Amino acid sequence: MNSEEHKSNLVKVDINLQEFKEIIKDITENSSVISLKEHVQHMKGSRYKHCYEVAFYTYVLTKKLGLDYISATRGAMLHDFYFYDWRHKGVEGQKRFHAYRHPRIALHNANQNFELNEVEKDIILKHMWPLTIRFPRFSESYIVTFVDKYCATKEFFRFLKYKKTMKKLRKLNQLKKQEEK
Repeated sequence: MNSEEHKSNLVKVDINLQEFKEIIKDITENSSVISLKEHVQHMKGSRYKHCYEVAFYTYVLTKKLGLDYISATRGAMLHDFYFYDWRHKGVEGQKRFHAYRHPRIALHNANQNFELNEVEKDIILKHMWPLTIRFPRFSESYIVTFVDKYCATKEFFRFLKYKKTMKKLRKLNQLKKQEEK
């Protein structure tokens, strides 16, 4: 297959930021979801920001693949819809075995606030696969699972870069103080 044939086989889809925002508008305007901005997810970013990023990449991929991008985007936005900080042992609301339990908690919270279809429920419940053993039922669920891992990895390296930058700034400030003496 030459490069021209390959290019013609690629699905060309218009990625519309306004459409993306409209799909999740009722979710992003919900006060409980908004409160996720106050909860740290991975390293230093908010849980809201993490879910939003997962939802956006999911929107792009599922739309390009011709899948149910609306359900996938909505499920992705709700996949980590819980309110406790799993890093603080002994804090009220702390759940043991967080990686295994938080999908059920997120699904419960999502069901309390929104009407969900089967794809959205499966996405929320199974997004921790393969750590959890139940296989996702839908292609959209697999995509959210992998996008979630990608975003978490990206957040980790963003944090490492931030730490490295802060270390350099502290060192520069120390040198500056020494020069002023």
